[in-house]
Amino acid sequence: MARAKNGEAISPQGTGPAARKKLRGFIQRCLRESDLEAWRRGRAVLAYIKGERVVEIAELLGVTRGSVNRWLQWYEATGVEGLETVKAPGAPSKLTEAQRAELAELIDRGPQQAGYHTGVWTGPMIGDLIEQRFGVVYHKHNVPRLLHDMGFSLQRPRKRLARADAEKQKEWVRKTFPAIKKKRAIAAVS
Repeated sequence: MARAKNGEAISPQGTGPAARKKLRGFIQRCLRESDLEAWRRGRAVLAYIKGERVVEIAELLGVTRGSVNRWLQWYEATGVEGLETVKAPGAPSKLTEAQRAELAELIDRGPQQAGYHTGVWTGPMIGDLIEQRFGVVYHKHNVPRLLHDMGFSLQRPRKRLARADAEKQKEWVRKTFPAIKKKRAIAAVS
């Protein structure tokens, strides 16, 4: 890519008709995908190419001049791809893929097979299992994230009384509960 002149953030190659067309396509795609941050970056670059000043663009989009200048630098360095929204990779996993597979098997077998007395897994139990089995310590807030990344989801048991009358419950849901809701709605209007 040719270098930009002093006082210009984007080289002539980045402002040509083909570059503008690609930029417009990028803006439309971002709008369709509801990626409003990338859409805003694309709009800022297009406005700059059309001759608007950085100060005006920043004011129009409600951002700082520094943000607009950074977006222009990204566009100059890598083109439209520099304006894409990318998720930061984060720290590498403490468990290897083999350890994750083994952990998934242990979880699938259930807590009793792993030596616990209960029949339901909890986050702290899984954290304890990971520490005992693999010697890796996860903070209690990171265990659910690890499980989600492994494809597990949070399951909560329904609370139901052991001696509850199923027919009375159905009647309550069908008749009593709607009547209560109507009373609340009427009271709110008054």
